[in-house]
Amino acid sequence: MTLRLGTRRSALALAQSGQVADAITAATGIPVELVPIVSEGDVSRAPLAQLGGTGVFATRLREALGAGECDLLVHSLKDLPTAPAPGLVIAATPRRADPRDVAVTRGTLLEDIGQATIGTGSPRRQAQLHRRAPRSRVVELRGNVDSRLARVRDGELDGIVLAAAGLTRLGLLQSEAGEAVIGTGSAEGLLLEPLGLAEWPTAAGQGALAVEVRADASAEILAAVATLEDPATRFAVTIERTILAGIEAGCHAPVGVHASVGDDEVRVRAVVYALDGGHRVGLDHAESLAKGYIRQTGGGNGANAADSADPAARAALIGSAIARRLLDAGAADLVSRESST
Repeated sequence: MTLRLGTRRSALALAQSGQVADAITAATGIPVELVPIVSEGDVSRAPLAQLGGTGVFATRLREALGAGECDLLVHSLKDLPTAPAPGLVIAATPRRADPRDVAVTRGTLLEDIGQATIGTGSPRRQAQLHRRAPRSRVVELRGNVDSRLARVRDGELDGIVLAAAGLTRLGLLQSEAGEAVIGTGSAEGLLLEPLGLAEWPTAAGQGALAVEVRADASAEILAAVATLEDPATRFAVTIERTILAGIEAGCHAPVGVHASVGDDEVRVRAVVYALDGGHRVGLDHAESLAKGYIRQTGGGNGANAADSADPAARAALIGSAIARRLLDAGAADLVSRESST
């Protein structure tokens, strides 16, 4: 048996899909071939919000999976809508990479950047930039990682904000780096500054991958994909995506959320922003877990969500409770305001 893995054609998508393919082969001995697929988000230069937001990169891939053109998909989890796709299931969430954002400049820390032009296509990052670098001008940005880096190096932009996980998977950043470093490869000569999650929470699921298969996938496919599952990552991203689903309500309000799972505790930081960064509603939540709870019970895929002992069900309960608290604290006003713009 050879598994066919559907992937976008970008360098980052091919890199992370190749890493997943290699991991499956290493664990099972089953060869995995990549099947490149072009999505609308790859060929259009329009802002993501105009194309349909987070789902624009996933739609064509999911159509290919449903049609039998491939056996599995690898997504950046932050690019997936929170609603499940009919007939498909996220069969594995591999161990999460660095979830932080990284500011990329020609040598200036973000807090010192002053009057500058900074590019990003993310409403959340735009709102955070308005707060963190209030004198800067924030402009819409699309394109692959190399083209974005080139716009900084060539002086067209003073800075951009990218995901640390993507830079790491492309070999441009050491994921353990806690302080600003000079990039390598296509980022050579540029300053890469990881942004702390306390003041700069990132997108739900950022840094995590989702391996998706058909709901009727064979036992052999499910068993091969299951070797990638990391229960702690599943628990954390379920919390984050449940929060997003609970407060988004069809709007595009910028939301930053990150859940950190330890052996006996989960900590969550969640913030809803006004688009102009002028106001935000946030909270921190900590909850104790039985020591080894996730490791002992497994990650689950939500199939037994009615079972209170299922980690996926508990994660969803935590996320739902945090979403309600955010709405009660005023996030509902921001959601309403942004959905009307």
